[in-house]
Amino acid sequence: MRVIVAAAGTAGHINPGLAIANKIKQEQPNSEIIFIGTTRGLENDLVPRAGYELKTIEAYGLSKKISFDNLKKLYKTFRGLGQAKKIVKEFKPDIVIGTGGYICGAVITAASQQGIPTLLHESNAFPGKAVKMLAKRTDTILVSFQDAKDRIPDAKKVVCTGTPVKIKKQNYGINEKNEIIKENGLNSSKPIVLVYGGSQGAQKINEALTQIIKEKLNKNYQVIWATGPKQYDIIKENLGNIDIENIENMKVVPYIYDMEKVMNVADLIVARSGAMTITEISNLGKASILVPLPNVSNNHQMYNAKVLEKINAAKIIVNDDLNGKLLNDTITEIVSDKEKLKVMGDSAYSISIKDTQDKIFQEILALINKNNLK
Repeated sequence: MRVIVAAAGTAGHINPGLAIANKIKQEQPNSEIIFIGTTRGLENDLVPRAGYELKTIEAYGLSKKISFDNLKKLYKTFRGLGQAKKIVKEFKPDIVIGTGGYICGAVITAASQQGIPTLLHESNAFPGKAVKMLAKRTDTILVSFQDAKDRIPDAKKVVCTGTPVKIKKQNYGINEKNEIIKENGLNSSKPIVLVYGGSQGAQKINEALTQIIKEKLNKNYQVIWATGPKQYDIIKENLGNIDIENIENMKVVPYIYDMEKVMNVADLIVARSGAMTITEISNLGKASILVPLPNVSNNHQMYNAKVLEKINAAKIIVNDDLNGKLLNDTITEIVSDKEKLKVMGDSAYSISIKDTQDKIFQEILALINKNNLK
């Protein structure tokens, strides 16, 4: 199988592309796979690190505002379409797969114009501009959440497959669970709350946690808090005379490297609501408090969070409303009720999609086989 994957910008776009590529290699080891991205995004680190060749083209997100800068980006994006056509023509793929971002516009269009099967994967509950724009042109669109299907009315075919993620549910025994908790400097006597804001941290969440520490609010629960590497020293300074390494009921770290273990032993998760986070939470069956990142396109993090809120699996706190007291009150309300924790977790798990990678691979094969029969 010869495959082109278009993925650029953030890890939320690139990691699903890599997971799909790895699944293809697992099923058909002789497959040849290349990625197309830009020179600016995380793909320049993540794709070569994963062992795949990355080819780059010019592509930009465009605003409706008329300006010289926007016209320049428009010109470069049109030039990028020509670059994509050249790569597709030379590589001769059996299928072209896009996993989100403006890079998909040029690559999917180039493949479609050459009669090559195309597939898009959309991780968010509210599909992005690129997916909506390409809906009529793309053969199959895969979505993570059922909510997304009705939001792509122009699509030829939409299949809910979920998003491939690395973190899986682990059924640890009591001794193994206690050992993981102990490794993180905590104990099993109180509920454990995992707090994180993505790889870079989340300033508003961090400010709320700092307030909780200063006012010693977390007396009835423990916290594992990943601040984000760039914010750790800032928080350390903001805590003043409080020793960041010796806070009661609290483990504060810049980054969590064994996230799968920690997520599995946590009783409650506090986080942003990116698509991969929602998928991981549902796959693990965890109760959560979600603080959607504001000012993102289509307010998609709020739509992601509502996927869990509407089934009573999560509580949403609006970013501007967040403070230490509100976060502490919400955490306390949930963790003090074991039945509530269980019901929320079970509800989250009820929407998890099993065998995601197998489903995606079958859709890839179906498209290729259909094209071969023409």
